[in-house]
This record gives sequence, structure tokens and C-alpha cells, in this order.
Amino acid sequence: MPESSKQLLHLVFGGELTDIDGSEFRDLSKLDIVGIFPNYASAHAAWKAKAQSSVDNAHVRYFVVHLHRLLDPDATA
Repeated sequence: MPESSKQLLHLVFGGELTDIDGSEFRDLSKLDIVGIFPNYASAHAAWKAKAQSSVDNAHVRYFVVHLHRLLDPDATA
């Protein structure tokens, strides 16, 4: 696969945190799994939309996880 079209999977998810300074979720059963995206640009767009939609609740946070780094930690992106 050419380097420019290499699949670099990213997970976007979020939920309500127990503390605004931490990363522990209040209720894991209520996590919002936004989706898995083929590149950072599309993951970032999804993250931004979800983060902006929850701006009124300071305890809600969304994250982007670089799944490709977990799947192949020795590879360089």
C-alpha cells in the first residue's frame, strides 16, 4: 500500500468524567463511541463536532485514540 494512502485507524469516543482534570469516566456504560476513522483528519473532524456539541457540560470530554499505534507500535507514521 502506498505511504500516502496508508490506513491509520483512529477511535473517537467520550463521555462524562468524574473530575474535569482527570480522564476517569463517571459511567462506562454511557460512553459515546463516535466511531473508528481511517485517518487523523476525519477523526479530528468527528472529535471537534462532538466536543462542540457538548460545550455546555464541562465534565464531558471526547478523545482521539491512535489505534494504529496500538496495533503496530514499532511502525512509524
